[in-house]
Amino acid sequence: MASSSAPRQVLSTPPMDDNNDLFAAQPVASPAPKSDAKTGAAPKAAAPEAAKPAASQPAPKPPVSASGDDYGASSIRVLEGLEPVRMRPGMYIGGTDEKALHHLFAEVIDNSMDEAVAGHANFIEVHLDAEGFLSVTDNGRGIPVENHPQVPGKSTLEVIMTKLHAGGKFDGKAYETSGGLHGVGVSVVNALSDVLEVEVARNKKLYRQRFSRGVPQGGLEELGDVHNRRGTKVRFHPDAQIFGEHAKFDPGRIFRMARSKAYLFGGVEIRWSCDPGMVPEGGDIPEKAVFHFPGGLKDYLAATLGKEFTVTREIFAGRTEKPVAMVRSNGRSPGMAAIRNCIPTVTPSRRLKAARTRPVCALRSPRA
Repeated sequence: MASSSAPRQVLSTPPMDDNNDLFAAQPVASPAPKSDAKTGAAPKAAAPEAAKPAASQPAPKPPVSASGDDYGASSIRVLEGLEPVRMRPGMYIGGTDEKALHHLFAEVIDNSMDEAVAGHANFIEVHLDAEGFLSVTDNGRGIPVENHPQVPGKSTLEVIMTKLHAGGKFDGKAYETSGGLHGVGVSVVNALSDVLEVEVARNKKLYRQRFSRGVPQGGLEELGDVHNRRGTKVRFHPDAQIFGEHAKFDPGRIFRMARSKAYLFGGVEIRWSCDPGMVPEGGDIPEKAVFHFPGGLKDYLAATLGKEFTVTREIFAGRTEKPVAMVRSNGRSPGMAAIRNCIPTVTPSRRLKAARTRPVCALRSPRA
């Protein structure tokens, strides 16, 4: 962990920024057979044809319901594994647009942030290469690789990457606090990537497994001994079948998202790097940068306000249940943001609403 007490940042810091699933038209039900107008009796069924040889008989049609429509048992499809994610990505990442694309990065780095907040990692590396692959590496404990007791014959790493709702954030033992989609996040990223590779350095051994669109491309490989490395590296490329042929990560957006994570937890150092060909000429995004802000949110406010006049001389920063920082400024309209477990919240909490008018009461409130 970096020992410097002064915050480091490469550039002046602007404010931190961080589907279509409609019911398909049901087929029109077939009309019920009409009764004979004179007799009132139902029409007689046609005489059965002579049985044909078994070899020439077509496959039997699925049974239809009593009402005569084609909605029967065969109409109910059971999706296995990560099929639901690829069929309806909007249910998991909000769509297939640019915002949804970059949400993949958020899910991966949130796992690394959980390791950092739990005290098991102190740096995270983010790299965007010339081929459009994004890599997130941490020095945490590393994803477990031994066979999972509930899924015989499969490593825990493969279970985490290929099964929804498989993760270490449910019972509170592995992580006291955690973010992301809780057992859904990284498997969703795997499902929506045409190529994904995981490397795990654990117990002085290096392991690797590759996937494509959520499907393992071979088993878990043991690559040999490593003595100066531990943690997890996830390298992935978004699937053009989901996001479109021209979809690619925006270096500026990834850069700002990575920096914001460093502001949210002062105990982590985030190292950004990008292939020179991915950085626009004359832009404000560097090829390399290191983010470490020991003051956390206080450093963020100081960088955001700059030399702007503030009513109070010092920025208030402290903790209730969670870190908090605030200052009163006359130079701009009031701005507030709420973050929980290092993830910005979309819906304002009760505490955030109260802070606009009664800041002291909001800090004392036991409920978020």
